[in-house]
Amino acid sequence: MNNLITSGLKLSFLLITTLWLLASCSEKAETQATHPNVVLLLGDDHGWDETGYNGHPFLHTPVLDEMARSGVRMDRFYSASPVCSPTRGSIITGRHPNRYGTFTPGYSIRPEEISIAEIMKNTGYVTSHLGKWHLGPVKEASPTNPKQFGFDEYLSHDNFFEMNPHLSRNGADPVVFKGESSEILIAEAIDFIERAKEKNQPFFIVVWYGSPHEPYSAKAEDLALYDSLPEDFGNRMVRLTSNETGGPVERLQREVLRERFAEITAMDRSIGQLRSFLEDKGMRSNTLLWYFGDNGTPQEGNATVPFRGQKGRVYEGGVRVPSVLEWPAKIKTPFVTAMHGVSSDVLPTLCDLTGQALPDRPIDGISLLPMLERKMDTRPEPIAFWNGRPRNNGEGLTDYIDPELQKGTSPLVKLMNGIPTRNFKNFIHPDIQEQDFSGPRTLLGNQYKLVIHGGTGEEAEKELFDINADPAEENNILSDFPEIADNMEKALIEWQQSVLESLIGNDYP
Repeated sequence: MNNLITSGLKLSFLLITTLWLLASCSEKAETQATHPNVVLLLGDDHGWDETGYNGHPFLHTPVLDEMARSGVRMDRFYSASPVCSPTRGSIITGRHPNRYGTFTPGYSIRPEEISIAEIMKNTGYVTSHLGKWHLGPVKEASPTNPKQFGFDEYLSHDNFFEMNPHLSRNGADPVVFKGESSEILIAEAIDFIERAKEKNQPFFIVVWYGSPHEPYSAKAEDLALYDSLPEDFGNRMVRLTSNETGGPVERLQREVLRERFAEITAMDRSIGQLRSFLEDKGMRSNTLLWYFGDNGTPQEGNATVPFRGQKGRVYEGGVRVPSVLEWPAKIKTPFVTAMHGVSSDVLPTLCDLTGQALPDRPIDGISLLPMLERKMDTRPEPIAFWNGRPRNNGEGLTDYIDPELQKGTSPLVKLMNGIPTRNFKNFIHPDIQEQDFSGPRTLLGNQYKLVIHGGTGEEAEKELFDINADPAEENNILSDFPEIADNMEKALIEWQQSVLESLIGNDYP
């Protein structure tokens, strides 16, 4: 009798196990069939005009140009910040970076933030981060490394990098990878995709290039494309980092641009390598491939920017960036959109696409899926920008994370205080004070853009632009439309209050 009972229990266990495995495989197959693979590509300091499809007179970007013709070309897409680390935080969280103290380069994200990689992983995706992280150290002990934010694997750098980059694999000590950095990252992406395909799992890959951030270096074949730039182009001296000393140097801009353009061309070629691989493997149709820049063109590269400002400024030249998106299975008819989009829209868009709820906290982005489906052509709410700083630059504030855990390990060419690595910081903000509302800030609506600099109250310098009629922001029309400016400022202050409530920790349980 006991043997019969034992045999029955074994059969029941085997049946239950088999049913569970079948359900699991069915669920995985359903996820693979219904959800696209997703690859996010981010250029470092790549300005809006620096593509062939946007009319650059010299640059060769055949792959981005082809993506602009075959997919969705977003002519009015913005980085959440005019500098890089904050924009990267906005991509990961869907939230403005001031909410969690990632004010500017050198400020880390906070461990309590919810990442798009975590959400995608919970949906059944395998996840990978490649390249520049810049939201905290990538070392294994760091509470803000890519693995802590949901990436199964990473090959990353604390900051920016050039040819032959030092990269850390999954938090290990950085090692040198010989070659052109953009191609190195894409080779790693291809390896990851092949392994995901073997497991029949959809993949989510974030490739954050080191290009075209200074100091510049490139292959001879890419440099040769720009040997004949006109003598009157870039005919001024500019300041940047020396590849030889790691310190500042002045050079003729035309020579600098030759190197910068070569880096952009190499990055473009690497995207082509990825597209060709996906095509060869029959995976391109159901892969969403999305490229954009992390902020506007820096001062040493500013030669053809058609807008006011550059990297570091909240004018169009600092925050308007190139953006193209392909998803052949879904977007069968190419189109160009003038609808405003922003890097904070990535998380809501991917949540919408995969049927996941948004994190239960203030989210600043919106889903662009209706735009991709041609059901939305104007943004339902304005975009707010705020290039803020911690109170008193952090003086008197308590560290949010142990400073030892904030020390970087990845070497880079540019020295800071004599050190070839970067350390990070983040501060506890115990309360909200009037001075916390200061700093360059902007509210961008579908027609008008309000720009405020300086402090609050009467100290603030205000401008209003009709961004459609005047994309170069040359004509301040605030005196003609004071009521519009006042209403926009009230909305901006209300939004800032929400951001500061997040900053003091109200979003975390």
